Amino acid sequence: MEQFTVLDYAFIVGYIVLSLIIGLLFSSRASENVGEFFLSGRKLPWWLAGTGMVATTFAADTPLAVAGFVAKNGIAGNWVWWTFVSGGMLTVFFFARLWRRANILTDLEFIELRYSGRAASFLRGFKAIYFGLFINAVIIGWVNLAMFKIIRIMMPELNPELTIISLVVLTTVYSGLSGLWGVSVTDAVQFVIAMTGCIVLAVLAVHHPSVTAAGGLQGALPAWMFDFFPAISSSPPEKGMEGAFALPFASFAAMAFVQWWASWYPGAEPGGGGYIAQRMMSAKDEKHSLLATLWFTIAHYAVRPWPWIIVGLASLVMFPDLPASQKEDGYVYVMKAILPAGLKGLLVAAFLAAYMSTLSTHLNWGTSYLINDFYKRFLKTDGNPKHYVRISKAVTALTAAFSLYITFFVLETITGAWEFIIQCGAGTGFVLIMRWFWWRLNAWSEITAMTAPFIAYGWLASMTDITFPVSLFIIVLFTISATLLVTFLTPPTEENTLREFYRTTRVGGIFWKKIADTMPEVQADKGFARLFADWLLGIVLVYSVLFGTGKLIFGEPVGAALFFAAAAVSGWLIYSDLNRRGWNNLQ
Repeated sequence: MEQFTVLDYAFIVGYIVLSLIIGLLFSSRASENVGEFFLSGRKLPWWLAGTGMVATTFAADTPLAVAGFVAKNGIAGNWVWWTFVSGGMLTVFFFARLWRRANILTDLEFIELRYSGRAASFLRGFKAIYFGLFINAVIIGWVNLAMFKIIRIMMPELNPELTIISLVVLTTVYSGLSGLWGVSVTDAVQFVIAMTGCIVLAVLAVHHPSVTAAGGLQGALPAWMFDFFPAISSSPPEKGMEGAFALPFASFAAMAFVQWWASWYPGAEPGGGGYIAQRMMSAKDEKHSLLATLWFTIAHYAVRPWPWIIVGLASLVMFPDLPASQKEDGYVYVMKAILPAGLKGLLVAAFLAAYMSTLSTHLNWGTSYLINDFYKRFLKTDGNPKHYVRISKAVTALTAAFSLYITFFVLETITGAWEFIIQCGAGTGFVLIMRWFWWRLNAWSEITAMTAPFIAYGWLASMTDITFPVSLFIIVLFTISATLLVTFLTPPTEENTLREFYRTTRVGGIFWKKIADTMPEVQADKGFARLFADWLLGIVLVYSVLFGTGKLIFGEPVGAALFFAAAAVSGWLIYSDLNRRGWNNLQ
């Protein structure tokens, strides 16, 4: 393999310098107050807010993970995350406008807007530390490890540990300088660079001599690898059997009908949350919040994955002897094998862009929890705006340092983190959704929903042979049962808090009738049946674009035309309904 050339390093250095320039340009605006630092003054247009969501979920490890799914189980292996489309569309039509309307700084601030008493205060403070520091550091750590792997394979002349530390310091500097304004603008630039690099790599991989000599991807690989849907069986596949991605019906049902609404997972929280809610709350108005989330959902599930899928398939042709444990590495080996001078630097810059966009958002988002929901709420309640911005910059650096510790000294001992997080958040989604639409839920309900999954998961892991995803049925049932029991055994939220929440969000619905009857002056939301119709149409829209694009790539124009027609009809019906109801009602 040729070493990196001056042109390669020019791409990399140019990207780094551009990121620093953007950070400096927005530093003065971000220093005004925490509203500017964490929410861009609530002035982001939909395309910038939505692209920021897409860029953040485009981490350095994501292409490798998707390539690994494809290499092991074909294209249908992606259903382990494609099933979250339903939850994403639920956020678009039911929650995006509500988050913007709540007029809060973080989604944890929602807790004391919705609940009352010491339990609410405890819940907000606990989640600020738990998610803002510990869970956030683990997520950043996994992203660091993926970039570590890319550097080790692509640039063996560099020390990967020192390189990761340098990149974290660099990202901390520009995100600490510019707040969410700089993070959002760099996200947009990073997304364009990252997608361009991945598309270039996919095109080169398909036309590589080793692939064309084997008859192309479809000539070299078995037909089942190109199936868009898993084979549904009545029983688990036998151990050692290889072939199409086959799922027992119970496993498919758990992922398709339970996982998307019941389980908490970073970036795919039921009802929105975390950095996704942060971008919704930073939008100009409710209309821009909805459009931002719609653009994110389409791009995240339907547009972005195909270059990764193509490279994953090509890696099987080019490196057929890679062991199962290294299938994800096949993506990086393809990069190393086929990229000429210049493009090698472009692809590394693309992965740097994906890596740094995720890192900068997590640093900003995690710091927003630690400052707004812990430091400002419990430790220093009377500071001036400049003080909180200064502390925010310091905490951003401390969070970055802690994530490096997790990366190098803790994370390598964790296995199965994805399944673990899904299972230990199973059932939590019920509360995250229903806390908006049912007045009776209280802070103890949410505390129970956070702790019950750990109890159920511990029992299943130690006392039974039931594994993911079938375990979801039991954990979700236990969690929801425990949550409802605690809800009715504990006092409801104080009525004044409920009334203020209802007045602020105008959420509407039959489960708020008890409160709504006392506040006839509030013009609450109506037309939930039409929102459900838009939700179903949105799901059709995303899957149609996803599969239509796939059909087009694999030379099936008729199938592609049918899927794209379904997407066009769905999109037109959604637009017509929102237009008929009046976009002004979303502002």
